[in-house]
Amino acid sequence: MSTRYPFTAVVGMDDLRLALLLNAVSPAVGGVLVRGEKGTAKSTAVRALAELLPEVPVVAGCRFSCDPASPDPGCPDGPHGDGASDARPARMVELPVGASEDRLVGALDIEKALAEGVKAFEPGLLAAAHRGILYVDEVNLLSDHLIDHLLDAAAMGASHVEREGVSVRHAARFLLVGTMNPEEGELRPQLLDRFGLTVEVAASRDPEQRVEVVRRRLAFEDDPAAFAARWAGEEHALRERIVAARELLPQVALGDAVLLQIAATCAAFEVDGMRADIVMARTATALAAWAGRTEVTSEDVRQAALLALPHRRRRSPFDAPGLDEDKLDETLEQFKGDEPDDDPEPDGPGDGGPGGGGGVPPQGEGPDGPAPEAADAPEGAPAPQEAPQEAPQGSGAGERAAVKAGEPFRTKVLSVPGLGEGAAGRRSRARTEHGRTTGSTRPRGALTKLHLAATVRAAAPHQRARGRSGPGLVVRRDDLRQATREGREGNLVLFAVDASGSMAARQRMSAVKGAVLSLLLDAYQRRDKVGLVTFRGREAEVALPPTSSVDAAAARLEKLPTGGRTPLSAGLLKAHDVLRIERLRDPSRRPLLVVVTDGRATGGRAAGDPVALAARAARLHAADGTASVVVDCETGPVRLGLAGNLARELGGTAVTLDELRADSIAGLVRDVQAAGKTTQTAWRAA
Repeated sequence: MSTRYPFTAVVGMDDLRLALLLNAVSPAVGGVLVRGEKGTAKSTAVRALAELLPEVPVVAGCRFSCDPASPDPGCPDGPHGDGASDARPARMVELPVGASEDRLVGALDIEKALAEGVKAFEPGLLAAAHRGILYVDEVNLLSDHLIDHLLDAAAMGASHVEREGVSVRHAARFLLVGTMNPEEGELRPQLLDRFGLTVEVAASRDPEQRVEVVRRRLAFEDDPAAFAARWAGEEHALRERIVAARELLPQVALGDAVLLQIAATCAAFEVDGMRADIVMARTATALAAWAGRTEVTSEDVRQAALLALPHRRRRSPFDAPGLDEDKLDETLEQFKGDEPDDDPEPDGPGDGGPGGGGGVPPQGEGPDGPAPEAADAPEGAPAPQEAPQEAPQGSGAGERAAVKAGEPFRTKVLSVPGLGEGAAGRRSRARTEHGRTTGSTRPRGALTKLHLAATVRAAAPHQRARGRSGPGLVVRRDDLRQATREGREGNLVLFAVDASGSMAARQRMSAVKGAVLSLLLDAYQRRDKVGLVTFRGREAEVALPPTSSVDAAAARLEKLPTGGRTPLSAGLLKAHDVLRIERLRDPSRRPLLVVVTDGRATGGRAAGDPVALAARAARLHAADGTASVVVDCETGPVRLGLAGNLARELGGTAVTLDELRADSIAGLVRDVQAAGKTTQTAWRAA
C-alpha cells in the first residue's frame, strides 16, 4: 500500500482543509466540490483526508459494509443476525471518469439469472463507498449516465440495479467529494446542488509559500515513509480532534435566532429550494463542534454561507460562483439575535485557526518549520481581469472596443445529420448505451444491455439438442444478444465569428454576440464541446480551442473587439485546420460548423479575389462532409444574399438572426439535416 501525503503537511488552502474537516466531523454536510486550476493539490488534499477518518464498524463478511448496530434489512448478503462484527479503516473509493455503468453500480450475471434464476451480483463502486468517501476527480467530465446513477444514490441513499426484470438493491450512503477545473466545463445543476460545500482553490502568488510547497513535495517524493513519520504527531492530534468533535456534535444547540439568520441569508441570495438552508444548518453546527462549542454563533453562520451558497447562486453557466460578502454581513446583522457572551477556547491543535467559526488546524508549524503566510485573495473576491490584448498587426484602422452581448434567447435545435457514435449528449442521433432499443447484436466483450427476445430466439432451436427436460431455458454464452440502442450524442460546435468592420455597428454586433451566446447556452445544455474562431483585419485566430467549457467561450466572446477588413477565407481555413486536428484527437465526435457573418469578403493576406478564395475555402468543408450553418447577419432594406451563397458552397443552410429563435420557422432542423445528407458519405470517409 502506497504512502499518502499527510493532510497536515498541505500548505495553505485554509478553506479547502476546513471544508474537508467539517465533512469528516459531520458527513451529513453532504460532501465538497473543489474548483480550481490544475496543479493546486486538490487531489492530494482529498486523498489525505481518508487517513484521518475513524475506523468503521462493519458486519463481518458483508460485502456492503452493513453497520452491526443497524444492518440493512434488504442487504444482498443478509439477513444479518447477531453475527460477528469487525472494524476496518474508512475507505476512499475513486470513480474514474471513464468508468462503465457496471463498474459503478455493480453487475448481474445475466446468464445465471436466466438459466438458474440465481441473483449472482458483483458489487460496484457505490457499494464499496458505502459509509466512506466517493471521490471523483474531474467530476465535470463524468458521463451523463454515470451522473444519473450518482444522483439517484445520493437522493435515496441506496443503489438499484435492474437487468431485464432481475433487481438488486443495497445501501449506498457516502461522502461525495469531487474536484474539477472550470476551464474544462461546468457541472449539471442537479449534481452541483448535491455537493454540500464548494471551495475555490488557486496557487499562491507568494514566492515563499511556493518554495515551501516545493520543499515539502520533494521531501515526500524522496522518502514517503520518512516524510509521513515526521508528520505522524500532527496527524494523530488532528485525528483525535475529529473524534472529539464528532462526540460533541449531538450536544450542539441550533437556536431559533440562528435558524432565522440561516433562512434570511438563503432568501436574500435567492437560492433555489431548501437544501441550502439544511446544509447551512449542518455546516454551522459542525463548525461549532469543531471549535469545541455547544452553541452556534453568527460567525458560524457566516462561514457556513461562504462555503454552502456560492455554487447555488448560479442562474446560467456563464455566471461565476461567488457571494457578495457585504450583502451577507448586512443580512446577518439585520437578523442578529442574542448570542452567548462566552466563547470558550477549545483545547487541542487548531485553536483560533483561520476561516471563522473555529477555523482549521494551523499548518504553519511542523517538523519542517514554520510555513509562510498565505497571500491568496480573500474568498469571494473578483478574479483578476486579463489585460486587454493588442490588436493583431494589419487589423486596420477603425478598430472598435468590444460591445456587450445582447440578451440570450432559446434557439432552434441545430443537429448533425446521420447516425453517429460519439460521446453521449443531447444534440444529434447516435448509437449509444442508453436510449430506445433498435435491434440486437452479438456482444463484444462483457454483456451490458441484454436483448431478451433476441436471446430467447437464439437459444430456442437448441433446447432438444442440449437435453432440456424441465421448464427452465438452457442458455449458453453464444445465445446472449446485446441490445443496440439509439440516443443522442454531443457534438463539436465550432463557431467562426466575423468581427470585421462590416459587423462593427454597435447595435448589430450586440445582437450578433447575443445570438452566439444563445447558441453557446444551447451547446452547454446539449453537452457539446465548443470552439471559437474569429476573423478580422487581415487574418483569423483561434480565440478558444475546442473545449467543454462554454463559459470560457462566452468570456472570450464578450471581450471580442471589432473592426478592419473581412478575411472570410482566412476564417474558414482556420476553422478547417481546427476541425482537421480535432478529427485526429476525437474521431467519433462529429462537428457542426456555425459561421456567423454577413457574407462579405474584403481581403486578407492571401492574394486573389476575396470572394473566390472564400468559396474555395468553403468547398473544403463541404468535401469533408462537415455539417454547417451560416447565421446571416446582413441587415438593412437592401440585402446582397452573400451569406446564402456561402451556405451553398459549404453544403449547409443559411438562417437569419430572427430565424434562429426557437419560436420561428419550425422547419429549420429539417433544412439543416436535409442539406447535410448529401455530404454524409464524405464525412464517414473522412
